Amino acid sequence: MINKRLLVKNLLAHNNENSFYDKKRQLNLHTKEGKGKFLKHICALSNSNPFNNSYIVVGVEDDNNEIVGDDFFDDSRIQNLVNAYLENPPKITYDNISFPNLPKERVVGLVTIKPKNKISYFKKNIYTILINSTFIRIGSNTVPTEEKIAVSKSNVATVISIENNSRNSIALTLESVLDFITVRHKDLDNQYQVFKENFVVCWAGKKHIVRNETYYSRVAIELMNEQIKLFYSNQDEVIIQYDDDRFTITEYVKLGLNDATSYYPLERLTFHFYDNGYYKMETELLFEPPQYNKKLLFHIYNAVRNTLDKLEKNIEVLEEDVLRIAPTLMICYLNGFTDAKQKLIEAKSVLKAYPNSMAFLSFKDSLRILRKMKYN
Repeated sequence: MINKRLLVKNLLAHNNENSFYDKKRQLNLHTKEGKGKFLKHICALSNSNPFNNSYIVVGVEDDNNEIVGDDFFDDSRIQNLVNAYLENPPKITYDNISFPNLPKERVVGLVTIKPKNKISYFKKNIYTILINSTFIRIGSNTVPTEEKIAVSKSNVATVISIENNSRNSIALTLESVLDFITVRHKDLDNQYQVFKENFVVCWAGKKHIVRNETYYSRVAIELMNEQIKLFYSNQDEVIIQYDDDRFTITEYVKLGLNDATSYYPLERLTFHFYDNGYYKMETELLFEPPQYNKKLLFHIYNAVRNTLDKLEKNIEVLEEDVLRIAPTLMICYLNGFTDAKQKLIEAKSVLKAYPNSMAFLSFKDSLRILRKMKYN
């Protein structure tokens, strides 16, 4: 089993990007430009590595390799995005990896692109990339090509060596468990569970019981063998269930208009563990968006737009009105106000600059829910 934190370190030891690995400061998948650039790199790395894994490391400064981290990215449907735009799409995974020097809410992202011996190319236009475009990696550059791509095994030995030097050990797992429980999450209720004598899952959160059901908030859940975060949320509530073979996380989001809010089930994430040292993840979207009277919502929508206009003009507004902007725009969009999503995206800069960080957190959470629904 590969220790993903060790793998990232070994990849970064190759200071320059190359034909099997790329690094990014952050991913931006809520704009056409950001999606297009990400898909272009996936396409190029896949075509240049038909016999070995290739990687993208997210949360690293390009010039000096400083690990600065990025937001936890829990979109298990990133594969659906790749499938939607690429013909012969490679199988990819996205892992969130904790690093000791990063705050709890920051991680390093690792995109793993599995080998595929068919040429990937774009089957739809996106941003400036046209249908039938294909890309390869030449050194650290992603470049378009119209020629038949020569099959190469040049990276196989190097990548196998890096992965072999990133194998996990009992010592690394034990150290990670102790660090999780006694250092990083000592202020929260924490627990661990061993599955199939191979896998160790740790979780921590603020526990409370409602109607005989145990909920956790401020939740962090990690698979210690690979040192990856399975789940992180500073806002939402989750229910955790497990047996000998499965570990299940059911996530709830708090939504509503003004002060009338309720919890809605968003997604169920289940990890299945097997005796052969293999595990797989399944997701089920549970979300049914709340529906409101259109006339009432029209007035609320206009009020939110007015609040945004004032923010952009540096006119003082109530903090509670600012904190409602993102979730209200999301609710409006889910109730048929089609331009509300674009208004939400355009609000990014003013919400990010707002002194109360919860405004920007609610923006990211709203986009996350919309992204889950789109690629379900």
